Formats: sequence, structure tokens, C-alpha cells
Amino acid sequence: MAGREKFASRLGFILVSAGCAVGIGNVWKFPYICGIYGGAAFIVMYLVFLLILGLPILVCEFTVGRGSRLGMGKAFEQLEPKGTKWHHLKWISILGSFLLMMFYTMVGGWMMYYAYLEITGKMAGLDNTAVANVFSDMLSAPETMGLWASIAIVISFGICAFGVKNGVEKVTKVMMGFLIVLMMALAVHSFILPNASEGIKFYLVPDFKSVVQNGLGTAVFAAMSHAFFTLSIGIGAMEIFGSYLDRKKKITGEAINIILLDTFVALMAGFIIIPACFSFGVEPNSGPSLLFITLPNLFNNMAGGRIWGAMFFIFMSFAALSTIVAVFENIIAMFMDMNGWSRKKSVAVNFVLITVLSAPAILGFNLLSKFQPLGSGTSVMDLEDFLVSYNLLPLGSLVFVLFCVRKNGWGFENFLKEANKGSGMEFPKWIRVYMQYILPVIVTVIYLKGYYDYFIPQGKAVTAGWMCFAALLLLLIFGISLFTGRKKIHSDKKEV
Repeated sequence: MAGREKFASRLGFILVSAGCAVGIGNVWKFPYICGIYGGAAFIVMYLVFLLILGLPILVCEFTVGRGSRLGMGKAFEQLEPKGTKWHHLKWISILGSFLLMMFYTMVGGWMMYYAYLEITGKMAGLDNTAVANVFSDMLSAPETMGLWASIAIVISFGICAFGVKNGVEKVTKVMMGFLIVLMMALAVHSFILPNASEGIKFYLVPDFKSVVQNGLGTAVFAAMSHAFFTLSIGIGAMEIFGSYLDRKKKITGEAINIILLDTFVALMAGFIIIPACFSFGVEPNSGPSLLFITLPNLFNNMAGGRIWGAMFFIFMSFAALSTIVAVFENIIAMFMDMNGWSRKKSVAVNFVLITVLSAPAILGFNLLSKFQPLGSGTSVMDLEDFLVSYNLLPLGSLVFVLFCVRKNGWGFENFLKEANKGSGMEFPKWIRVYMQYILPVIVTVIYLKGYYDYFIPQGKAVTAGWMCFAALLLLLIFGISLFTGRKKIHSDKKEV
């Protein structure tokens, strides 16, 4: 532990952590849901939930990392009381990191492929149907997706192979710097497009009628769930960077800086996309169709569209790669901590594992397209995304919170002491009751509501079956958190 690497600078830690948080969802989801749920009215709700939901969990992750000086492979074992079973829950982080990379490397490859198409002019002059066909042709070609996913994997593992300071930190600083510059240039360009003001109005002006029309409860839950998922909390991807952090600054202020940067990227994505859609009379939507069909069509209709399209997909490639590098570092560090491996060995083994494990998601759109695990029209990627987004992220977040507040875990006093080492903003002591009783309830509601919304279109019987499965996973988490080490704690009290 004494020889563990540390970040060379505070800025490096902030940019690397923000790079992990900044992902595809900031671009293909946030602007759309912001627009339909009342613009600035939604943003206010979103920011509130970032503070009361995202911030405490993010602080927990960073603090567990810094307190243990280990990745999730060994962090709980280092901090938990003897005789407890918290360390068994590390598999949430391990499985979550692998499952995320099993499809996210493919998506990162999509971004790089489209950057290549825009740079080489292969998208120029195509009509709407031809642009849509480019995306469907890509999905039907496993060799194309395999090639670009492999490029993303090679680049990302290559960066991690150089270590934290000389690889992850140094390269991510550059990528995030370029990402921010590209975003600002694209946003300025969108501002000066004809009729852009209508798009900005749709995006930012508070529209309480839209909130009422879509349902206040629906809007609130949309803000709450997006605030929760946007930070990539729950699978140890943030925890690992806490383990490389020194104790010069308190954790809370650093976490707020990362939240602000992530929010800035999400807002800027809206400034890029929404005005452009309004300028060309296109309905703003979300998901892959926005990135790979709607926007390429817009770029084809712009003056200098090839340049702007290339800039956009380079920006998206940086956003994807920064997340991939961050999660790869988490995986590499877990194997190093658990097995005592060198970085070189961990990189080599996991390079092979991720390359092989990425194949099912790629094949799920073509050779394995008949396999529809979550109902008609779903793919292998949908299954992997469901396991991560609807299960491991919320359950992992629940584990981090319970571990930090419960006496049979790390304990709130130990957590608070570590979080508040250094200068800067204090994590308040009075928040204990909220974190122990209210926050777990909020996360549980998000988890169960997510399941319900996902499966209810398939009927009540299917929904009931999956809700039972979700309940069983919750029972496992709460069972370990409530009862592990209880006998030991009781016997210790008797001895005293």
C-alpha cells in the first residue's frame, strides 16, 4: 500500500473522475428529457437531486477508496469489522464493471467509426434514408463493429498500461480538455443557426405546463433517476480514483467539482443538439437514433457540415473513451489488489477477457439477433445494459451507503473522519440520519420503479415475475447489511 500510485495533481483527479461520469447519456438522453419536462424547471429538479442523491453516494465511493487505498477487490476487506461479510458484495462492482465494458466498448467503437465516416466525407451528400441505412448496415456487419470496438479496447488498455500518472491521468486530461473545447465550439455554432433561439427557449425557459401535462410525479422521477445514473456511481468506477487521492482536500468539495463538470457537459450537449434540431425543423429525440441518424442528417444540411459532424463525433469518441479508460483502470486495479498481479499482467489478462466478452453484444445485432432475452425487439446489449443500469448501479450504490453508515460496516464516524481530512468543505455530521434511513429508501424506490417501468409494457404477469426477482436481490443486500457481524457485535457488548 505504501507504493500505491497517486494522482500528480488535483486537476488530474477531477478531470479523470469527471471523464468517468461524462458518458453517452449526457448527450443522447439529457437534452431530450430536459426539453420535454419543462426546460429550466426540470434542470432545477435535476440539480436538487444531484445534491441530495448523487453527492452523498459519490462521497461514499471516494471515501471508501481513499480510506482503504485499495480498489473494490479488497476495499471492503480492509475496512470492514472482522467477522462481517461485506466483502462478498464486491462482486457487484466486479460484475458491473465487466458487464458495462461488454457493450460500452462497442458503443465507443460506434463513435469512432462515425468520426471516421465524417472525417473522410463518406456521410456527405447522403439523403435521410441513406443515413439511416449507414447505421443499420453497421449493425449488420460484425466485422466492422468488431474492428472499431477492438480499436477502442486497444487504445484504452494502452493508456492504462502506462499507469495512473503517466497514462490515465495524463491522457484523460488531454481528452477532457479537447472535449470541453469541442463542445463549446459546437455550442457556439448551434447558437448562430437560423431559428436557434426557439430551440434555446424549448431547452431552458421554464415551462410548467409541460411538467403538468407529462405529470409532476413523472417529471420528478425522471430528474431523480437521471441524477442518480449520470455519475456512474455504484460499481466502484469512482472508488478506484479515491484510492489514488491524497488527503490535502476534503472529499465533499472534490465531489461537487466533479458533479458541476458533469452537469456542464450535459447542459452544453443540449446547447449543441436542441437549437440545431429546431433550426432545421427536426423533432429532438433521444437514444441511438439521435446520434446516428438525426444528427448526421442535420450535419449534411449545414454549411460546413462535414467539419461540424467530424468535430461532434470526435467529441463523442473522447466522452466514450474517457469512461472506458476509467472503468478499465478499475478492473485492472481490482485484479492487481486481489491477486497481487503486476499492472502489466493485469492489463494483458483483462485485455483478452474484455475482447472476448465484447463479442456477444456485437453479434447480438446480427448473427445472434434471434436471441431476444428481454422480450421482442431486445438484444444482447439490452440485457447487459439492463443488468448494469437497472440492477448493479442502484444496488452497488445502496451497498456503499449502508457500508458507510452502519455500525457493522465501516461506521459513520470512521467514514466522516476520512471524508473530512484536509482543507475545504466539510461533509456534515447531521446528514447521518438521512443517509441511514431516507437515502436507502430513495435508492430502493428508483430501483423498483425502474423495473416496473421497464417490464409493464410486457404485461402484469411478466412484470410480477421480474419484480419478485428484484425483491430477492434487495433482500440479499439488506440481509447482509443488517445481519452480518451481529453476533460479534452483540458478544463484544457483553464483554464490555
